[in-house]
Amino acid sequence: MRDSELYARILGVSAPWQVTTVELREAEDVVEVFIEHRGERLECPKCNASSPGYDHRRRSFRHLDTCQMKTILTVDIPRVKCSEHGVLQVDVPWAEAGSRFTAMFEAVAICWLREASITAVSRRLRLTWDEVDGIQQRAVRRGLKRREAQPLEHIGVDETSFQKRHQYVTVITEAGRVVHVLDGRKKTALKSFYLTLSDEQLACLRSVSMDMWPAYIEATMAHVPDASSKICFDRFHVAKHLNHAVNEVRKKEHRALRSENDERLKSTRFLWLTNPENMSDGQHERFSELRNDALLVARAWAIKELARQLWGQTSRGWARRRWKKWLSWAMRSRLEPIKKAARMIRDHLYGIENAIAMGQTNGPAEAINAGIQRIKRMANGFRNPERFKNAIYFHLGGLDLLPT
Repeated sequence: MRDSELYARILGVSAPWQVTTVELREAEDVVEVFIEHRGERLECPKCNASSPGYDHRRRSFRHLDTCQMKTILTVDIPRVKCSEHGVLQVDVPWAEAGSRFTAMFEAVAICWLREASITAVSRRLRLTWDEVDGIQQRAVRRGLKRREAQPLEHIGVDETSFQKRHQYVTVITEAGRVVHVLDGRKKTALKSFYLTLSDEQLACLRSVSMDMWPAYIEATMAHVPDASSKICFDRFHVAKHLNHAVNEVRKKEHRALRSENDERLKSTRFLWLTNPENMSDGQHERFSELRNDALLVARAWAIKELARQLWGQTSRGWARRRWKKWLSWAMRSRLEPIKKAARMIRDHLYGIENAIAMGQTNGPAEAINAGIQRIKRMANGFRNPERFKNAIYFHLGGLDLLPT
């Protein structure tokens, strides 16, 4: 079998395309395969209308290596003159429009990019950083174009830092995948996402899980029908506020006790913030002694612990009554940090009730956020926000990335 026939079969090249020559350049570690168009009929790549030939343009495509040698396809590609669309280059069957890599090569690069950084992949595939980045960008554009406009029912909204100095992106998630990535975390960011949805899509939304960031609440209230019954506040965000309140009580009491040479609360911060079921035997013993003392932080901890248990309710009515009793106790506690947290919870009680009644949490969005942090570490950070968003879509968008 001649070299040209062998490569025609390997590459799947068939009429009207034909492999004419195979050239081995050992000094450059390259195998170059020359391909020509031998058909008489040419079609416009946009409308498929039969069109007269205009000229030929030579293009090169990187293919999978042959025995560790770079394989380059060099092709004289015809251009046609369509009566409707003008002069256009015809499509080739082994690569997508605008790419200088074969579909098989891009598929391999995409699989590698799922496991390693752009820098590592460029080194292993002997490409430039920009070439690998271009493959990733095309994969994301391809995936977003293929994504069907499915109705969204339960979405999560969360922000993640892009760089230091409080630069953020807003990430919309649904069913464990990233739906949209927006610049910043202001009201306008989430508003721009809602404006991309039709009235029918907005009406299909059943829940919007988020933390208590005012900008997200305002944007959702303004654009989602009946938003007050759909916004669900994350239990872990509520717990974060209560843990902060308990720690503030502890710090103030610790300072007062130290002035009287009482060191009981020294190095006890994590005891008050750790769930009892996660404590070691030694921690349990010490914590039991402290909890039974007449300490203000012990009372603050008891209030916080009861709030944690209230998330186990399943009925909206029961949840409302139990939370109102809790609010009454918290407001009578005479502990200002606890009262401050209770006022915040009281103002957002509707979203807590929704989360309990619908069993919704922002946990999946937080898991996505952890994945985003891994992407940042793998890339050693990002300076370009568009590349950051592109990487999020690539790894966490659940997209169909491979070329056909």
